[in-house]
Amino acid sequence: MPNLECRMYEPRFPEVDAAVMIQVKHIADMGAYVSLLEYNNIEGMILFSELSRRRIRSISSLIKVGRQEPAIVLRVDRDKGYIDLSKRRVSEEEAHACEDRYNKSKLVHSIMRHVAETLEIDLEPIYQRIGWPLYRKYGHAFEAFKLIVADPDSILDGMTYEEKETGPDGQEVTKVVPAVTPEVKDALVKNIRRRMTPQPLKIRADVEMKCFQFDGVLHIKQAMKKAEASGNDNCPVKIKLVAPPLYVLTTQTLDKDQGISVLTDAIKACTAEIEKYKGKLVVKEPPRAVSEREDKLFLDQIDSLMEKNAEVDGDDDSEEEEDTGMGDVDLTNSGVTAY
Repeated sequence: MPNLECRMYEPRFPEVDAAVMIQVKHIADMGAYVSLLEYNNIEGMILFSELSRRRIRSISSLIKVGRQEPAIVLRVDRDKGYIDLSKRRVSEEEAHACEDRYNKSKLVHSIMRHVAETLEIDLEPIYQRIGWPLYRKYGHAFEAFKLIVADPDSILDGMTYEEKETGPDGQEVTKVVPAVTPEVKDALVKNIRRRMTPQPLKIRADVEMKCFQFDGVLHIKQAMKKAEASGNDNCPVKIKLVAPPLYVLTTQTLDKDQGISVLTDAIKACTAEIEKYKGKLVVKEPPRAVSEREDKLFLDQIDSLMEKNAEVDGDDDSEEEEDTGMGDVDLTNSGVTAY
């Protein structure tokens, strides 16, 4: 069986002060143990004191098992393999850059791993001969892969690799050989062309919608249907309740301008429908493209709101209280006429 485990970058360990993508594995007494996703899941640790600049009231609100996010490297012990990291020292710019680099590296790694798996060869030699040299030459192998889609020969055919072997006289000889065999080239180009298609953008808008008329909930649902009907096959529109009265409209598309236009029309259709019943729609955030990180933060916000709603007491009794509000009044002797 081929060995398909390998780090994404040539250095075995990240540099101090570098932003890296981590995944939380488990939480201990002193901090959280994490895996460095770009470095073949080697282990690191984030102390609780490095989670936030603010006073920590709840560890679970700051870090969760399974979550992926950027962290800054504080210390690296290359001999023992210890890596200390910080979450609180990551700036917004560093987080965006780290996430963008990781998404590109993850795609490159997936393509390379699939080639190794298909040809039943080890993954690391493919990185040594192709992946890491492309990182050095183009800044990121992803940029080279984009060029390979249209012109693989100019990128791959000139690549060479130094191979050491023992000669007849027992001396070590260095030979320069082609880095890319025809089999590897064929599998690599096919995978790159299949995977390197434009990624759809997510477009989102946040609105508040209210209707206090009789059957107001039904009118809001009808307005939501009108919004979703404004979408098309290229830009399907979805509208979702976050927490009353906040709703979010989303679509995914390859064309940013088209996506924004479709969501704008959806908001207009929703507004027109709810205003028929004296309801009101207010745009809190207009249609705009959102990053994967912003989308994750939004999903975390929804989870937090759902947890808060689940903790509210007294909801189960509200119906009973409404039904028994005048339960003991004797209408026949109270001077009140019953109709």
